Amino acid sequence: MVVGFNHNVRYKGELYHVQTEDGGLKKPQIITHLYRAGSILSSKRVSYADITRIENLARVVEDLMKEQHKEMLRRLKNGDFDGVILERFGENCALAAQSTSVDENTAPDVPEMLPRAVEVRREPVAEELENSASPEDKPSDERSPEGLSLDDLVLSYLTGGKDE
Repeated sequence: MVVGFNHNVRYKGELYHVQTEDGGLKKPQIITHLYRAGSILSSKRVSYADITRIENLARVVEDLMKEQHKEMLRRLKNGDFDGVILERFGENCALAAQSTSVDENTAPDVPEMLPRAVEVRREPVAEELENSASPEDKPSDERSPEGLSLDDLVLSYLTGGKDE
């Protein structure tokens, strides 16, 4: 069984949660849910029962999970769920989204929900690499992610940095 992924993302001023889980060998499927205010807006289930006997199953399942998770984030960002959001949460949500303007100098809102704890694999970082970087190699302030929340940085990375 592969550990799942969870991300909180702001879209049009509202907080959404994307969760991807592996059902394991007893239920070989990958499930991704998109939540808002505790309600599931969309789900995607993909079975991998046909590949359970392959040698590197955990790695393959993890790659499938990552891609399915990123796909849900991209679809949210591309507006694929706007109709469902409007239907479930009404006109007030649409008006709030239209009246919300983004100021680049303002830090994003702090997420209201925290993702559940997941196992994280960490690779050791060599301090020599950090200290040996020349000034030209270091990022300029103009590209600095200051003012962005971790969730916004992750969303930008997962969706290829394409902002609306």
